[in-house]
Amino acid sequence: MLSVSMSCLAKPRVLIVAPNVSARFGGEAILPLNYFRLLTRRGYVVHLLAHERNRQELQTLAEFDPARVHFIPDTRWHRLALRAFSGTVLLSTMMTALNEVFQSRVIARLVRDREIDLIHQTTPVSPAIPNRLHRFGLPLVIGPMNGAIDYPPDYHGGGGAARRRVKDAARFGLRMMNHLMRGKLNASLLLVANERTRAALPDPNHPRIRMLVENGVDLDRWQSPPSMRQATGEGAGRLRLVFLGRLVDWKAVDITLEAVALARASGAKVTLDVIGDGPERAALVSLAQELHLGDHVRFHGFVPQERCAAVIGQADALVLNSLCECGGAVVLEAMAMGLPVVASAWGGPLDYLDERSGILVDPSPRASFPGRLAEAFAKLAGDPDRRRRMGAEGQRVVRERFDWQAKIDQMIVYYHEALSVAKPQPSRTVPASGKTS
Repeated sequence: MLSVSMSCLAKPRVLIVAPNVSARFGGEAILPLNYFRLLTRRGYVVHLLAHERNRQELQTLAEFDPARVHFIPDTRWHRLALRAFSGTVLLSTMMTALNEVFQSRVIARLVRDREIDLIHQTTPVSPAIPNRLHRFGLPLVIGPMNGAIDYPPDYHGGGGAARRRVKDAARFGLRMMNHLMRGKLNASLLLVANERTRAALPDPNHPRIRMLVENGVDLDRWQSPPSMRQATGEGAGRLRLVFLGRLVDWKAVDITLEAVALARASGAKVTLDVIGDGPERAALVSLAQELHLGDHVRFHGFVPQERCAAVIGQADALVLNSLCECGGAVVLEAMAMGLPVVASAWGGPLDYLDERSGILVDPSPRASFPGRLAEAFAKLAGDPDRRRRMGAEGQRVVRERFDWQAKIDQMIVYYHEALSVAKPQPSRTVPASGKTS
């Protein structure tokens, strides 16, 4: 880390490159948006390069400037790749490669006109997906990256070994591609969220790898008014849980429902609000009926992020027993609002939680996972004081470690570090057309 005064240095002009930039859906797409908005508000010249599908939302931003927000066209090649590779591990790689073809002209023009000093690729956050953004001759910062997570042992039944072989083959192929598309090998700075991600880089021994957790919290949005928190928690034995996320199989909401049913059978008055939508919704609604949870589980469907805080604020605890969660920004958002969290002791939540701010439950073995979750629910239901202590500790941790303003402070330090090292030199010139010569 650089030990320099940022006030003594000129503000670098930054190009943020990300295929998806959106606050509406949250997740990975909100990361580049937060960097763009918060850096712009601090007086930095920030350009943003995103896909055309983000145009309508981005044009509504107070920070929108058509001279600084650029779009990759939505071509028939993008649509073809989406149809051909949807649901496969190759989709993100194929879309990234396509985007690089069409974004090259924009980047080359900005470099030619000396409008930017540094390129920051914020997403995709995968440590394995290759890029060629080093070839423009500017310092390149990539990350924070997060990923390289597998399912816990004994999940996905007999298909597990076959799926692992496919995943291992894909990872080997991506590693080889990174030696052809050398962005991650030649980058000025690589930012990773944890050691698991570092180990998955094409070169885990890259000389300039720095740690920075992927997610952060906008404390202006994710806060719980005292009146709202006091209105929740109806006393010992009662617990109102909330889940927020896409309804996909690896989120394991079916296991959440089983655990709620078991907790209720033990006498704990547990309810669940499910915020989100996805391909598993119909099956989950049916499961809730089978478990006789119809009056105790509410499916809200998709709720825009700007309204999520109001729904979460009415809960007593968040549950996220996901099986393949690299990040889990919702954990931090719930902590910021003073909620304890029950989560899988696997993947992203381990970067945020400990026993003082939540309950981490080992997902293995699978057969007894719902029972262990039910025990955690019952403990929180029976101890409102413990919930309050955990919630207060979570708020303290978020304020100290995960505030977005603090992340921006750290990113500025990393920008100056990237500018201080030798700039990567392209082996071939990149004219305005974006084609190498």
